[in-house]
Amino acid sequence: MIRTHRDDPPLTAGEAAKVAWLIARMAKRGVAGEDVDQRDLQRKLDRILDGARKRAEKAAAAASK
Repeated sequence: MIRTHRDDPPLTAGEAAKVAWLIARMAKRGVAGEDVDQRDLQRKLDRILDGARKRAEKAAAAASK
């Protein structure tokens, strides 16, 4: 599992690759200007992090039983 930030859940290698790709796309759009809409990419990133968070909570619950 890969940790990207201390507040974020651990990510699998596939999730980390997707996050890196999305951040690169967001940076590319950021170069285009501040008024460029990035909400679609932010939603995709949030979905990945939410899925990883749910998986981590499920694993923690299973470990505590």
